[in-house]
Formats: sequence, structure tokens, C-alpha cells
Amino acid sequence: MKKLILLALAATALTAPAAAQHDGMSKAEHDKMHKEHTERLAKILADPARAEDAKRDKYRQPAKTLEFFQVHPDHVIGEYAPGGEWYTRILGRYVNEKGKFTGLYFGTNTHFSDKQKEGIAAGVVKFPEDVAKVTGRPATDFSAFSLSSMPEGVKGTYDRILIMRMMHNLMNWNIADAEIKAMRDLLKPDGMIGIEQHRAKADAPFSYTNGSKGYVREADVIKFMEVNGFELVGKSDANANPKDSANWPDGVWTLPPALRLKEVDKAKYEAIGETDRMTLLFKKRP
Repeated sequence: MKKLILLALAATALTAPAAAQHDGMSKAEHDKMHKEHTERLAKILADPARAEDAKRDKYRQPAKTLEFFQVHPDHVIGEYAPGGEWYTRILGRYVNEKGKFTGLYFGTNTHFSDKQKEGIAAGVVKFPEDVAKVTGRPATDFSAFSLSSMPEGVKGTYDRILIMRMMHNLMNWNIADAEIKAMRDLLKPDGMIGIEQHRAKADAPFSYTNGSKGYVREADVIKFMEVNGFELVGKSDANANPKDSANWPDGVWTLPPALRLKEVDKAKYEAIGETDRMTLLFKKRP
């Protein structure tokens, strides 16, 4: 399995965008940095302890996705809205002693009820402990905070922020502007945001792509990010699924893993697999 993961990483490198963080770096330094990333990630993904999470690897393509996002173990990485912590269990082990890993939770100044705010606050407290359990490292090696309660000194310190399948909620809840601007403040001048998001068809109507169905148009995400101070670095088909028509009455939750319709046409939806997803990388614009 490890050999297959290494081959996937090598193949993905051919389509990954030019690494902005490697400007001025010699080829030898670049190759050494990439080798460290590849070997470390391959070991994590091949670990038998991931047996349950690994069932989704064929749909979520963590090796290809993280390669495309140009992450490195000594980066300061923020995962936005960790939720089920699937990527958390990879990234927590991925960062080394020089790197840092943070759970970035919703800003609570708008939209959320008191009960939801309590849940967000509980998630912030619980996150470092959850990562510690997976990694075997002390909880103090990790951190979490709400974007509306940033600790002093964190702005301008992050290399990467990853937003995994969450843009539809931000747009549907009308909090995307505030959240993305807060994340932009966290990034270093050359910092980048990686986005994985359920992809609607290019000609889908707004009533279907406003976030309520989970699908949004790729062009809309790109335009939104550009308006909010980012430039597109590149696109990847790592998480593409041409079998997904992206036109389900119950939205993305029709397909696995949610399978909202339960036993109704279950075999059909399982054969399609998880949603078609865009994978985009954006760089903070001066």
C-alpha cells in the first residue's frame, strides 16, 4: 500500500502548480523538502490505524490533495471547520516539531444561535485533546480558536489554511466574506488557502448553487476569492468524479457517505461514489 501511495504522490507532482514558497530555493533544497513531505505523508496514510478512515481515500485522495496544496511538515497549518476531523487525523501527525497545526472554528459574531456558539466553544476546547489522542503528542503541541477570538500574535503567521467542503455553508449562511477575510489576516504574505468543495455544473441555476444543496459553481468560488484578496494558483482534478450528475433533489447528501435516502436506490448511489469536487489553490494577494 505504501508503494502505491508513493506512486500517487509522484504522479501528482507532475500536475501540481509551481511552489511559490520555493522561490529562491536551489533544486537540491527543493528536492529534499519534497522528499520529506512525500515520505512522511506516505507513512501516515499507510498506517493500519487508519483502516476505517482509509475507506474514503479513493474519494478524498489525501495524497494528491495535500501534494497539490503544497503543504510541508514544518508549515503552520490551519484546518477550517474541522468537523468530523478526518483530515485532522492526518494533519495532526503530518506536522513536525517545527510546524504547527490549528483548528480554526467559525467566527461567532454573526449567524449562530447561543446553543451553536456553545458547541463551537466546546469544539475549540476539545480539538487539541482529539489531535493528541491520534498523534501520541501532548495536547499543548496543538491549538484551536474561533475566528472571532484570535489569540494575540497569530495574524500573518500561517503558511496554509485548508477549507474542506465548507464553502457552501459559508455562502448559504452569508458569512463567507467575514470568515475568508479573517483567514486572510492569518496568512503570511505568501500564504495560501486550499479549497476542496462539492462542484455544481457550470450552468446550474443560482437556486441550486447558493449553498443550500451543498454544490457551488467553481467559477463563483474563484470569483469570490479574487474579490476577497486572493489569486488562483491552480486547479486539480484530484477529487473529480464524472459519475456525479450534481443534480440531486436532496443535494450532496444523496450520495455517500450521507446517503440521506437510506435504502432507496442505495446501490445506485454507492456505485456513483462521493460527489464531484473542485480542488483549488489560492495565494494571498498583496
